[in-house]
Amino acid sequence: LLADEINRAPAKTQSALLEAMEERQVNLEGERHLLEAPFMVVATQNPIEYEGTYPLPEAQLDRFLFKVLIGYLPLEEEVQVLERYHQGFDAHDIAATGLQPLLAAADIAAARQAIQRVVVEQGILTYIAEIAAASRRSPDLVLGASPRASTHTLLAAKTYAALQGRGYVTPDDVKAVVPSILRHRLVLKPEAEIEGLDADAVIARLLGQLAVPR
Repeated sequence: LLADEINRAPAKTQSALLEAMEERQVNLEGERHLLEAPFMVVATQNPIEYEGTYPLPEAQLDRFLFKVLIGYLPLEEEVQVLERYHQGFDAHDIAATGLQPLLAAADIAAARQAIQRVVVEQGILTYIAEIAAASRRSPDLVLGASPRASTHTLLAAKTYAALQGRGYVTPDDVKAVVPSILRHRLVLKPEAEIEGLDADAVIARLLGQLAVPR
């Protein structure tokens, strides 16, 4: 499910989506409909506008694996965009883009099984748990990482290691995925925001305070 500008959906829609994300099912007029695997939710959120939007509840945010920040294009790439539009490119003509499917549902299931075989030593498990625990003790935060954030960190680190061609997780794999996993789950104290901190800065501070396993 691709939800464009998810923060424009009202509370009842958010509640229904929460059930779909957690239970992998929807209820329609009292009848339960299971969502076929592999089901996933990808959403965009406008970071600027607040008029006509609704804040996402923490329980729903916690069920998103990643929050990926997409900034502006480098100058050279923006020039290429202008050149394509000048040459008649139509962003609404999907067929003309030449997009091709890369994976079938069976391929995703096979990839998930391969990720399960990635080796994780006890020291890495402890390191992940320590990161979450440190966020809960942080003087900069009202709300730290949940246990679900820890399990998502483990899954993402295993996936990242597999993408690097390795069958084992390193501390650097954990560090690489932690910002994207935690930045939408942490709630900063007003004093920290006044100090100019954001979630990424707090995460970097947390990582700098913890001993890295060997």
